[in-house]
Amino acid sequence: MSRDLTAHFQVTVLCPHAPGAAHREHLDDVQVIRYRYAPEALEQLVNGGGIVSNLRRRPWTLALVPSFLFGQWWAVRRELQRHRHHALHVHWIVPQGLTSALLPKRLRPPMLVTSHGGDLFSLHGRMFQALKRFALARAQAASVVSEAMIAPMQALAPHLPLLVSPMGVDLQHHFTHSTAARASNELLFVGRLVEKKGLVYLLDALPTVLAHHPCTTLTVIGDGPEREARQSQVEALGLQDHVHFLGALSQNALPAHYQRASALVAPFVQARNGDQEGLGLVSVEALGCGCPVVTTDVPAVRDAFPTAPPRYLAPQRDAEALASVLVQLLDAPEEAEAWARAQRPALLARFDHAEVAARYARQLQTIMEAASAP
Repeated sequence: MSRDLTAHFQVTVLCPHAPGAAHREHLDDVQVIRYRYAPEALEQLVNGGGIVSNLRRRPWTLALVPSFLFGQWWAVRRELQRHRHHALHVHWIVPQGLTSALLPKRLRPPMLVTSHGGDLFSLHGRMFQALKRFALARAQAASVVSEAMIAPMQALAPHLPLLVSPMGVDLQHHFTHSTAARASNELLFVGRLVEKKGLVYLLDALPTVLAHHPCTTLTVIGDGPEREARQSQVEALGLQDHVHFLGALSQNALPAHYQRASALVAPFVQARNGDQEGLGLVSVEALGCGCPVVTTDVPAVRDAFPTAPPRYLAPQRDAEALASVLVQLLDAPEEAEAWARAQRPALLARFDHAEVAARYARQLQTIMEAASAP
């Protein structure tokens, strides 16, 4: 989206540094600045599962939080002192919205705060709620990526203009149909290996699926703090010949997997801390490639299917029900693929990069014009 916003603005992205990354570079006409928050070998708070997951998996990273917050605040302040930016588009209420809200008012341009779900659905304690309200009180507009997020955002900031728009997917050039035939009985999972992605229930469902379709395989793309536990689960269930963990792959590698698989399985659940999927763009990526999608009934999922509720839907945390839906799909793969291909026109209108960037550009332009009015 930052790349597509360059059609409307000069865009600078400020983000945390990661080991091996450049401190400054230009990517697709976007200036990227990566700030340091620890010695390079210790920069392990953000990547590889997200801040909350990393804190749970590696408790010592809690010591990095103060330097992370200060480093972010200082980097934003320094950039705003050096250059006159006309708007801030802040992704996540906490921490980015909070650190931006703590900037001196004379430096802070009008601010649009976007929540992607984790900060809105989790972090429920009284202190976190107060911090989120503090940050949003200093913003000029907010946005969320699905209809399911409207009510919790409005509860925090009823005064703010609210845009509801997903992040974009490149459906024109990247996630497209292929003329090659799909593989038989080949399931695909794409996502971080964290609780809310629900891989544990998909693995539990596989033995039942194999009883009906013995040649079924599952390819798991992604990495995260649950990887060892899920690999141990595969061994305990005796599924070593049917489940293949590929680790994290680049975006460029994903279309070939979507174009080959019999179905993408996205068994989302609400995590114990309240976190849940904000939207689930993997479903949009798969459907863009004509790949059928099996998913679960978390609230935000339906936004990935603009015309009607998803056809292949199971209750969350129910492995047997998920297995039943998977068997239904594998029993009639041509019917499933025809349904998936029929979703593409509606997906283009809602999720294509250019359409999404235009919506966010209009919102940013609105708060910029309001700030400059007498």
